[in-house]
Order: sequence, then structure tokens, then C-alpha cells
Amino acid sequence: MIRRPLALSRYMMLIVVVGTFVGSAALMIFEAIAMGNSIVDVVRSGMTSPKEVKAFAVSLIEAVDVFLIAIALYIISVGIFTLFIDDSLPLPQWLEVHNLDDLKANLVNVVIAVLAVLFLREAVVWEPDRDLPAYGAALALVVAALTFFVYLNRERKN
Repeated sequence: MIRRPLALSRYMMLIVVVGTFVGSAALMIFEAIAMGNSIVDVVRSGMTSPKEVKAFAVSLIEAVDVFLIAIALYIISVGIFTLFIDDSLPLPQWLEVHNLDDLKANLVNVVIAVLAVLFLREAVVWEPDRDLPAYGAALALVVAALTFFVYLNRERKN
């Protein structure tokens, strides 16, 4: 009696799949437009001073950060879909998700990339009165913890 409703309840995950997919697409489109506008503004204004070029570089780095977040949402969307709805979706091997640990590992990899972009952004705008090494060390600790987390999950799986 309860078996059929429970089996069908997995389709509730379509709410998560559609939401994260639409969010991912919206972020990608919005950021592509914003990046295009930034490039057009740079070309129109003919910015060439080091300060203006650095500001433009930071805006591009921030765009990469937004794209990486969009990718994380996409990975969640595809991962939840393959885990709950249809595991026969053709995907590249690195994106295949067979359990929640695989999904978490993919997301951790994207988070590490986002953290690297955040550090790069800070390094580009770094000024001597700011403590960039401490910021880098803090990010390195987070990356190390996340890497250790993925390593433990792989070891546990093997």
C-alpha cells in the first residue's frame, strides 16, 4: 500500500532538478551578458591605464567565479536527476554520479575551484596593507580539509 507512493515520491526530486537547472542557466546567461557588457565598455572607453586594466581583470575573474557557481548548480541538477530519476543519462565519465558521495566529490572540486578564483581575485587587487598571506593560508586550510574529505570518501568506497 505504501510502496507505490514511496516509489513515486522520487519524482519530487524533479523540483530540485528543475530549480537548480534553471538557476544554473540563468546565472550563465546573466553573467555572459554582464561579461559582454564589460568587454564592450572597455573597448568603447579605450581603457589602458594599469589601474583600469586591473579593474577589468578583476571583473573577468569575478565572472569566472559566477560561472563556476553556475557549474556547481548544474552538477547538482544532473547528479540529483541521475540518482533519483534516470541513471542512463549519457554523461562524461567525470560527471557520472552513482551515489551521494560522487555528487559531493564533484561539488567539492567545484568549490575548490571557486576558492582558487577568490584567492586570485584578491591577489590581483592586493595592496601591501592587506594580509594576503593569511587569506591564502586560510583558503589553503579549507582546500586541504575538502581534499581530505574527498580522499576519505574514496578510501571508504574502496
